[in-house]
Amino acid sequence: MRANKDNFVELIRKRREEGILYVIETYGGLLKSIVNKRLFSSPERVEECMNDIFLGIWRNIDCFDESKGSFLNWAAGVARLEAIDTLRKVQREQKVVPLEEIEILQEDTTWSTFAQQELSKETEEILKCLSPKDRELFRRVFLDEEEPEEAGKAMGISRENVYVRIFRGKKKIRNKFGERKRA
Repeated sequence: MRANKDNFVELIRKRREEGILYVIETYGGLLKSIVNKRLFSSPERVEECMNDIFLGIWRNIDCFDESKGSFLNWAAGVARLEAIDTLRKVQREQKVVPLEEIEILQEDTTWSTFAQQELSKETEEILKCLSPKDRELFRRVFLDEEEPEEAGKAMGISRENVYVRIFRGKKKIRNKFGERKRA
Protein backbone atom coordinates (compact mmCIF):
# COMPACT_ATOMS: atom_id res chain seq x y z
CA MET A 1 0.00 0.00 0.00
CA ARG A 2 1.36 3.42 -0.95
CA ALA A 3 1.40 6.11 1.69
CA ASN A 4 -0.47 9.33 1.10
CA LYS A 5 -1.74 12.25 3.17
CA ASP A 6 -4.84 10.30 4.20
CA ASN A 7 -3.28 7.03 5.35
CA PHE A 8 0.32 7.58 6.44
CA VAL A 9 -0.53 7.87 10.16
CA GLU A 10 -2.40 4.59 10.03
CA LEU A 11 0.51 2.97 8.21
CA ILE A 12 2.89 4.09 10.94
CA ARG A 13 0.52 2.76 13.60
CA LYS A 14 0.56 -0.58 11.77
CA ARG A 15 4.39 -0.37 11.75
CA ARG A 16 4.57 -0.13 7.98
CA GLU A 17 7.71 1.54 6.72
CA GLU A 18 5.88 3.38 3.94
CA GLY A 19 4.25 5.64 6.52
CA ILE A 20 7.47 6.93 8.05
CA LEU A 21 9.06 7.28 4.62
CA TYR A 22 6.14 9.52 3.64
CA VAL A 23 6.77 11.64 6.76
CA ILE A 24 10.47 11.92 5.93
CA GLU A 25 9.77 12.99 2.35
CA THR A 26 6.87 15.32 3.10
CA TYR A 27 7.77 16.90 6.43
CA GLY A 28 11.53 16.27 6.64
CA GLY A 29 12.50 19.73 5.41
CA LEU A 30 10.28 21.56 7.87
CA LEU A 31 11.41 19.37 10.77
CA LYS A 32 15.04 19.92 9.80
CA SER A 33 14.54 23.70 9.83
CA ILE A 34 13.18 23.43 13.38
CA VAL A 35 16.26 21.43 14.39
CA ASN A 36 18.66 23.80 12.60
CA LYS A 37 17.16 26.74 14.50
CA ARG A 38 18.02 25.11 17.83
CA LEU A 39 21.31 23.41 16.88
CA PHE A 40 22.88 26.14 14.73
CA SER A 41 26.01 26.01 16.91
CA SER A 42 26.31 22.21 16.55
CA PRO A 43 25.55 21.36 12.91
CA GLU A 44 27.27 17.98 13.31
CA ARG A 45 24.42 16.94 15.63
CA VAL A 46 21.57 17.76 13.23
CA GLU A 47 21.46 14.38 11.42
CA GLU A 48 21.57 12.47 14.70
CA CYS A 49 18.74 14.61 16.03
CA MET A 50 16.68 14.09 12.85
CA ASN A 51 17.06 10.33 13.23
CA ASP A 52 15.91 10.60 16.85
CA ILE A 53 12.88 12.63 15.74
CA PHE A 54 11.76 10.05 13.19
CA LEU A 55 12.35 7.27 15.69
CA GLY A 56 10.31 9.23 18.24
CA ILE A 57 7.47 9.66 15.75
CA TRP A 58 7.62 5.95 14.95
CA ARG A 59 7.60 4.88 18.61
CA ASN A 60 5.08 7.44 19.89
CA ILE A 61 2.56 7.59 17.05
CA ASP A 62 -0.09 6.30 19.44
CA CYS A 63 0.23 9.58 21.37
CA PHE A 64 -0.89 11.52 18.30
CA ASP A 65 -4.58 12.45 18.53
CA GLU A 66 -6.17 13.78 15.34
CA SER A 67 -8.89 15.52 17.34
CA LYS A 68 -6.34 17.70 19.17
CA GLY A 69 -4.50 19.01 16.13
CA SER A 70 -2.75 18.27 12.88
CA PHE A 71 0.02 15.75 12.45
CA LEU A 72 2.33 18.51 11.29
CA ASN A 73 1.92 20.44 14.55
CA TRP A 74 2.45 17.28 16.59
CA ALA A 75 5.55 16.31 14.61
CA ALA A 76 6.91 19.87 14.94
CA GLY A 77 6.46 19.57 18.70
CA VAL A 78 8.35 16.27 18.70
CA ALA A 79 11.12 17.91 16.65
CA ARG A 80 11.31 20.92 18.94
CA LEU A 81 11.55 18.79 22.09
CA GLU A 82 14.11 16.44 20.58
CA ALA A 83 16.24 19.38 19.42
CA ILE A 84 16.11 20.89 22.91
CA ASP A 85 17.17 17.53 24.40
CA THR A 86 20.07 17.32 21.94
CA LEU A 87 21.07 20.89 22.78
CA ARG A 88 21.08 20.01 26.48
CA LYS A 89 23.34 17.02 25.77
CA VAL A 90 25.72 19.28 23.84
CA GLN A 91 25.76 21.81 26.67
CA ARG A 92 26.48 19.09 29.26
CA GLU A 93 29.37 17.86 27.14
CA GLN A 94 30.73 21.38 26.83
CA LYS A 95 30.73 21.93 30.59
CA VAL A 96 33.86 19.77 30.87
CA VAL A 97 36.48 22.32 29.83
CA PRO A 98 40.24 21.80 29.98
CA LEU A 99 42.02 24.30 32.21
CA GLU A 100 43.88 25.83 29.25
CA GLU A 101 40.62 26.94 27.61
CA ILE A 102 39.13 28.78 30.58
CA GLU A 103 40.64 32.11 29.55
CA ILE A 104 39.19 31.86 26.05
CA LEU A 105 35.75 31.05 27.43
CA GLN A 106 35.88 34.12 29.66
CA GLU A 107 36.58 36.33 26.65
CA ASP A 108 33.70 34.70 24.76
CA THR A 109 31.42 35.27 27.76
CA THR A 110 32.22 38.97 27.74
CA TRP A 111 31.45 39.23 24.06
CA SER A 112 28.22 37.25 24.35
CA THR A 113 27.10 39.40 27.31
CA PHE A 114 27.73 42.53 25.27
CA ALA A 115 25.91 41.06 22.28
CA GLN A 116 23.00 40.01 24.50
CA GLN A 117 22.72 43.54 25.91
CA GLU A 118 22.69 45.01 22.43
CA LEU A 119 20.03 42.55 21.33
CA SER A 120 17.97 43.40 24.41
CA LYS A 121 18.15 47.10 23.55
CA GLU A 122 17.09 46.42 19.96
CA THR A 123 14.31 44.12 21.09
CA GLU A 124 12.99 46.74 23.51
CA GLU A 125 13.12 49.33 20.73
CA ILE A 126 11.14 47.03 18.44
CA LEU A 127 8.53 46.26 21.09
CA LYS A 128 8.00 49.94 22.03
CA CYS A 129 5.32 50.29 19.36
CA LEU A 130 3.13 47.75 21.19
CA SER A 131 0.89 48.21 24.21
CA PRO A 132 2.33 47.01 27.55
CA LYS A 133 0.09 43.93 27.53
CA ASP A 134 1.11 43.05 23.96
CA ARG A 135 4.78 43.60 24.86
CA GLU A 136 4.49 41.10 27.68
CA LEU A 137 2.74 38.63 25.36
CA PHE A 138 5.49 38.99 22.72
CA ARG A 139 8.20 38.56 25.36
CA ARG A 140 6.56 35.40 26.65
CA VAL A 141 5.91 33.86 23.22
CA PHE A 142 8.95 34.95 21.22
CA LEU A 143 11.70 35.52 23.79
CA ASP A 144 10.81 33.04 26.54
CA GLU A 145 9.44 30.59 23.93
CA GLU A 146 6.28 29.95 25.90
CA GLU A 147 3.42 28.35 24.00
CA PRO A 148 0.88 31.04 22.97
CA GLU A 149 -1.95 29.24 24.80
CA GLU A 150 0.09 29.07 28.03
CA ALA A 151 1.10 32.72 27.80
CA GLY A 152 -2.51 33.73 27.21
CA LYS A 153 -3.71 31.65 30.14
CA ALA A 154 -1.10 33.24 32.44
CA MET A 155 -2.12 36.71 31.28
CA GLY A 156 -5.88 36.07 31.34
CA ILE A 157 -6.28 36.34 27.56
CA SER A 158 -8.40 33.92 25.53
CA ARG A 159 -6.66 31.66 23.00
CA GLU A 160 -8.27 33.46 20.05
CA ASN A 161 -7.35 36.88 21.43
CA VAL A 162 -3.73 35.76 21.86
CA TYR A 163 -3.45 34.95 18.17
CA VAL A 164 -5.23 38.16 17.17
CA ARG A 165 -2.85 40.21 19.35
CA ILE A 166 0.18 38.43 17.90
CA PHE A 167 -1.06 39.00 14.34
CA ARG A 168 -1.77 42.69 14.94
CA GLY A 169 1.49 43.17 16.84
CA LYS A 170 3.52 41.63 14.03
CA LYS A 171 1.73 43.92 11.59
CA LYS A 172 2.61 47.00 13.69
CA ILE A 173 6.25 45.90 13.90
CA ARG A 174 6.42 45.28 10.13
CA ASN A 175 4.93 48.72 9.46
CA LYS A 176 7.44 50.36 11.78
CA PHE A 177 10.42 48.63 10.20
CA GLY A 178 9.07 49.23 6.72
CA GLU A 179 9.18 52.97 7.51
CA ARG A 180 12.80 52.72 8.72
CA LYS A 181 13.94 50.96 5.54
CA ARG A 182 12.43 53.69 3.36
CA ALA A 183 13.93 56.52 5.41
